[in-house]
Amino acid sequence: MKPEDRSERREVIHGFPVRIISYRLEETWYVSVDNVEPGARIARAEGASREEAETAALEDATRRLERSRRLTVGG
Repeated sequence: MKPEDRSERREVIHGFPVRIISYRLEETWYVSVDNVEPGARIARAEGASREEAETAALEDATRRLERSRRLTVGG
């Protein structure tokens, strides 16, 4: 099985830069949302369509990032 229709884009959610990767394996779409630096996965989802999987993954990522604090370095 090879991934098909792979897509990658970047967005900002609650001030955090994220990368959204989606692809299809047979009839199922998979989406992964990670923070760009260092690339740790924040959320993932699967669905019957790209839109369904992306919506679920982005809702989960948004919920998680809403609870995160951004620390500033320096004075």
